[in-house]
Amino acid sequence: MPTAAKLFAALAFALLAFFASEILKPHLPEGTQFGNFSFYCALIGLAVGWRIMGPAAGRGWWPAVNAGVRTAATTVAVALLIFSIYQMLVLAFRRSYDGPMDAVVGIFGIGVDYLMTVLAWDVLAVLVVGGALAGMMSEWAARRWK
Repeated sequence: MPTAAKLFAALAFALLAFFASEILKPHLPEGTQFGNFSFYCALIGLAVGWRIMGPAAGRGWWPAVNAGVRTAATTVAVALLIFSIYQMLVLAFRRSYDGPMDAVVGIFGIGVDYLMTVLAWDVLAVLVVGGALAGMMSEWAARRWK
């Protein structure tokens, strides 16, 4: 059921994912074609914020901060999985794998490479601080509109 906390959480994590992806771009290899990368990240943040942070709001300020950081981490995990699967499919259509099992294992290798890029201090700082603030904003909305 839609609530104000879910709406605020979805919008806050969409903004957080968008800004985190913009900060991540300089850390990716030179010549990377980004396309709509930031908007796809915002869409992932929107869905994860609605599904994870929205229901967790309304339990107190510190639990909201914890849930916000957890939701930011979940957003990163989901984005890594989606972009790793996409990259695996691109490589699979170029016949870079010997079989389907190599392609499935390749998802995890690609995901680890992307994770090492995400572990830059400025990206992590934005995700942790932004996740905490987004969690507090969701808590505020849950208290304001019960």
